[in-house]
Amino acid sequence: MRSEADLRRLMKTRVEPGELGDAAIASALGRLREHGYLDDAAFAETYARLRQENEKFGVRRVRQDLQHKGVGSELIAETLEARYGQTNEEALAREHLERKRLRKPENEKETARIMRRLVAAGFSTGVIYKILRQWDVPDETLSALDNLEDKLEDGPGEE
Repeated sequence: MRSEADLRRLMKTRVEPGELGDAAIASALGRLREHGYLDDAAFAETYARLRQENEKFGVRRVRQDLQHKGVGSELIAETLEARYGQTNEEALAREHLERKRLRKPENEKETARIMRRLVAAGFSTGVIYKILRQWDVPDETLSALDNLEDKLEDGPGEE
């Protein structure tokens, strides 16, 4: 399945430039919509469901992926509210850790690695810190992660 914007982008490379090509794309997309093969709402719902159930991704990651695929922000908000509204983010993060076979970190380097993996999977830093505290990660390590996070937010080369 693909979003309408995704299909439009792919078709644009295969048609002649100009109004004739744009008309061909619009016609093809119109026929796909008419026959029920192209529906951004169904695409967004299916994409979010599969990422939540199979990949155990957090809401931030799914939102970012859907935006990248060209789904409208209003549709994304509705879909994610319906899909993640009643979801326990901490439980989902633990399922993600289990799925990736990530265990309790033994040192600062492993702790940073787990933090990066969970952030990339779309989980909030509050949930990540809660999990790390429950694993009895030393406070010094967590404060080092805070410093690392501040440096990442500032951007490279800024101080």
